[in-house]
Amino acid sequence: MSTAKPIGPIRKAWYQWKAIRFPWRKRYLVGLDLQGNTYWEFRLHRGDPSLPDSRFRRIVQYPRSTHYSEIKVSPQWHQWLRYQRREPPTLDEQAHDLVRREQMKVLAAAADARWEAKPSYLDAPGKEKGQPVPPFDTSRNQPQEQAARKSTATNGQDDEVAQKDDPWKRAARSTGPGETWQPEAWTPTSTRKR
Repeated sequence: MSTAKPIGPIRKAWYQWKAIRFPWRKRYLVGLDLQGNTYWEFRLHRGDPSLPDSRFRRIVQYPRSTHYSEIKVSPQWHQWLRYQRREPPTLDEQAHDLVRREQMKVLAAAADARWEAKPSYLDAPGKEKGQPVPPFDTSRNQPQEQAARKSTATNGQDDEVAQKDDPWKRAARSTGPGETWQPEAWTPTSTRKR
């Protein structure tokens, strides 16, 4: 939670000197982050602050020993760099945010563990986590299979009733096109002129 490298007294004095806003100075040190990056404000032109191009520019400078892929800028400093925040974040605020992120990781891991312990509809039958699955009930089948079972188990009258209730049998008996029906090719005919 501290900086990558502790700041010595000479560098600390140099940072304090660079943070003083003298009128002849173009560039001012604004702050540091926990990774050792420094944040600066500067004006392109010295002089009247009411000029249109007199807004302070904000930049970050990384330590020379840091590789570009290892550079990390915290969200608070991103907000400051993009003018979404007026005051720069303090080191205490950055340390508290780091502690908050670590606590969030612990809470998220606990929530994930609770979620994994609950049974899911996506799991295969008998493979769910958490509660055991009741055995598969084979008596719940499709209505067609139930009708077929009834027809074999009862006499001939029930068989006719079961066939009348079967939608597939009704569709086969209907006068519409059957399964073998194919459309005819279109042949143009001449029309009468008026």
